[in-house]
Amino acid sequence: MSALFGPAGTPDNFTAMGYKTSLQVPEFIEKMGLDCFEYQCGRGVNIGEEKAKQLGALAKEKNIKLSLHAPYYISMSSVEEEKRLNSVNYILASAKAVKAMGGNRIIVHTGSCGKISRGQALELAIDTMKLALNALDNEGFSDIHICPETMGKVNQLGTLEEVMELCKLDERLIPCIDFGHLNARDLGILKTKEDFDNIFSVIRNDLGTDRLKVFHSHFSKIEYTTGGEKRHLTFDDKIYGPDFEPVMELTYKYGLSPVFICESAGTQAIDAKQMKDYYLSFAERGI
Repeated sequence: MSALFGPAGTPDNFTAMGYKTSLQVPEFIEKMGLDCFEYQCGRGVNIGEEKAKQLGALAKEKNIKLSLHAPYYISMSSVEEEKRLNSVNYILASAKAVKAMGGNRIIVHTGSCGKISRGQALELAIDTMKLALNALDNEGFSDIHICPETMGKVNQLGTLEEVMELCKLDERLIPCIDFGHLNARDLGILKTKEDFDNIFSVIRNDLGTDRLKVFHSHFSKIEYTTGGEKRHLTFDDKIYGPDFEPVMELTYKYGLSPVFICESAGTQAIDAKQMKDYYLSFAERGI
């Protein structure tokens, strides 16, 4: 097993290369020399079961791993019980779709703190996550991994530590480490290889080596303000970080096999290939 690389959604060069429909995604991913794809359901799970199965079959032919980003409006930490229960339903719909695709990971934003404390928000999110896990079990989706994501805005629930606390609930929970988000919410904190290594150490210490080995990841350079994340950039940007090279070096050094999904602004497939090529260069050089 080695690390996998691919884009979030279809990038600008998808249509530029003549592709039109989501069923052509596997062919595009293969042509780009990549290994995975994250299907975007941020505005709702709108893909039908039959189309999801078709996409999954085409991806399987080309050995491409699919994951799915659950709706952005999920709020596991809402003070309104109805919103939390609706969030469980959105997670169930996401699980059904990704399973039809032959995938087993859904990526979830856990919500914001609003007018309550971070501790209270985390407690509500933990309770909702327990409900979601029970719902997955009851509906026959116990093989689906929920991946709570580290978030980029200061008022959002989703620091590294908060994601670790959520993932401690069940071994099926795999953290989605968004390095750009972590860098943005702490105003450019990720600079040295040691800074990134500290993140790997936290995952290892809190969740164990097995989940460190297969963590999910989003990666992009992100512009930020005092409130955290402002907008996604491309790897060509020279002002904002983080740089991907230290993460690739550490991934290779520790023999990890995570899924890296690139979320660059429009160049996510091209930039994902940059990450993959750099990662593979260590094996080629026998480092």
